[in-house]
Amino acid sequence: MGLKHNPLKLNGLQLRTLTILQAMKRIPGAASEGPGAGEITLEQFPHAHGDHFHLGDAVVATKDASGLYNEKVWNALERKGLARADWPHRITLTSSGQQYETGLAQEIFRRASH
Repeated sequence: MGLKHNPLKLNGLQLRTLTILQAMKRIPGAASEGPGAGEITLEQFPHAHGDHFHLGDAVVATKDASGLYNEKVWNALERKGLARADWPHRITLTSSGQQYETGLAQEIFRRASH
């Protein structure tokens, strides 16, 4: 099932990474507001155990999260105006980055079974 639209033409890895970053902002303590109005900054990234990691009440396959640790992906999100990267310390999602519809949440996030 393909995306109905992807106006910024993000590749699959960029879309998966943005989807995970958008979800991370809802995890208590994972994000802070700012520095600009309507922005959020993420400085703590999940660590995998085995082939997955937990994000709130969801499980994410490690293969879907490789962009969290990829400088080129961060820079691509910055070039598209969705984020500001301070590799490898923090990434700030702009309001556009927070609102961009990736269409992948149902595919990436599975309910935790343990």
